[in-house]
Amino acid sequence: MATPTPGLESLSLWIGTIGMTLGTLYFIAQGWSVRDPEQQEYYIITIFIPAIAAASYFSMAIGFGLIEVPVQGLGTLEIYWARYADWLFTTPLLLLDLALLAGADRNTIATLIGLDVFMIVTGLVGALAREGQTVRIAWWAISTGAMIVMLYYLLGTLSEQASKMSGDRAALFSRLRNLVLVLWSFYPIVWILGTESGFAIIPLPVETAAFAVLDLAAKVGFGIVLLRSRSVFSGTGASTAQSAD
Repeated sequence: MATPTPGLESLSLWIGTIGMTLGTLYFIAQGWSVRDPEQQEYYIITIFIPAIAAASYFSMAIGFGLIEVPVQGLGTLEIYWARYADWLFTTPLLLLDLALLAGADRNTIATLIGLDVFMIVTGLVGALAREGQTVRIAWWAISTGAMIVMLYYLLGTLSEQASKMSGDRAALFSRLRNLVLVLWSFYPIVWILGTESGFAIIPLPVETAAFAVLDLAAKVGFGIVLLRSRSVFSGTGASTAQSAD
């Protein structure tokens, strides 16, 4: 168990913890009186996303989710393994929300989640690799390749299935899909420019802050956009979005 460096790094982790916790409580409050079974399904999935992330950020903030990895030619690197544990659970849930909104079949859902898990696991292997910078970058390339295939599948097959839904539902899917495409594309960029790749163009405190901002937008922001238009995916088939407030 290591202790995070005081300053921006620690502040970012605590902001992440508080932000994810507030997001969780907000989603619980908004969904407390929901009785429509389909709406409840989205709320349950979406509540767990920031809840898991809040636990992950808390573990990193207190130093439990941080380890030191000796890497050949690079010295000892500080790696937040809890970040990958967070992504391993939350990103499939995000994709499940999108897949349900698009009315995707089980094969499509399995493909998306399989690619996502492969992406996270290979990214974790790269972060923990001790053989040197070249090996770490090779694992990053494999993980990024899986992400590109997954996003292409999201843009193609899943979007095609979503186009068969009602106009408002398809439009909501498109907004959320674009949010995922943009935000998720920044993750491998921050990784390769940060300390985990060995380049350290971005120092660890800035890297940590960047991941926190991306996580909050990709989890809490995603949930707010989705759940504020809950009538779009209600069992009533309503085509006009209404505020959950």
